[in-house]
Amino acid sequence: MKRRRILTVMAAGMMAASLLGGCGAKPVQTAGEGSVQAAGDETAKAAGDESAQPDEESKVLRVGMECAYAPFNWTQETDTTPDGSVAAPIYGSDYYAYGYDVAVAQMLAEEMGMELEIHKVEWSSIGISMDAGDYDCIIAGMGRTAEREMSYGFTEPYYYRDNCIVVKKGGSYENVSKLSDLAGTGCRVTTQLGTGWVPLLDQIEGAQTGANYETTSECFMAISNGTADICIVDLPTAQSAALTNDDLVIITLDESDTFTGDDEMVNVCIATRKDDTKLCGRIQTALDSIGWNDKAKMDELMSRVITQQPAAN
Repeated sequence: MKRRRILTVMAAGMMAASLLGGCGAKPVQTAGEGSVQAAGDETAKAAGDESAQPDEESKVLRVGMECAYAPFNWTQETDTTPDGSVAAPIYGSDYYAYGYDVAVAQMLAEEMGMELEIHKVEWSSIGISMDAGDYDCIIAGMGRTAEREMSYGFTEPYYYRDNCIVVKKGGSYENVSKLSDLAGTGCRVTTQLGTGWVPLLDQIEGAQTGANYETTSECFMAISNGTADICIVDLPTAQSAALTNDDLVIITLDESDTFTGDDEMVNVCIATRKDDTKLCGRIQTALDSIGWNDKAKMDELMSRVITQQPAAN
């Protein structure tokens, strides 16, 4: 039986998100976070047909992300981080983006000989905006799901994440270690809208559901102020929140008594338009070239960027 891990969290202000499909690479077992709104309707597709296809000679890697989902991606005012890492300008603004996703995008752009262009977009429209041609790929902490594979192409994972629950320090649920501990308690549960965590809420027997939020920072705030009792989220995002809010406790449930069917939340992949197999293949080749299939490398980068976000300094 896996020993329960409890971490005291220190932050209510962080952010979150997931997608996947295949661009000819080996099938992946699981996927990142949840169900982003699938491709736009036929009208949106028609309107974006011309703009959606990048110029054959394009030297710009146009990437969509929330810039509000630390530690995967966030917005900051300066062009460098405390350790000297270079943040990326956000297209059409005076702000900059950094985080795990940005660092990976920078490595890919360099390997592909392209200029990186970061586009900030709301999570709820991140897929629709790509279909409309606003950018060409999504690097945003997204998980690969069967639903998304019907609409988008995906690379192999560029990160593997664990899931957890977040509760209030000193509250009734601080000593929970198993999913069954929550059964029949009438706990109020929450998570981020449009993600793969939403279906997991129903696995808590007798839980009060319905109050989900647009961002993970709002979810953490709900835990902190007592509006919700349990938040389901990924471990890096919870750890990121821990930097600024000591009201929170992170709990990794016992492997023998935890959520089922959350495999799609594990693999975090890069998404492209379904028909843009060329770009998907180029990105996968670049990932392979920089050796980004090594979990040790992934974890090392994630550990570093968590300490570089504005909330940590």
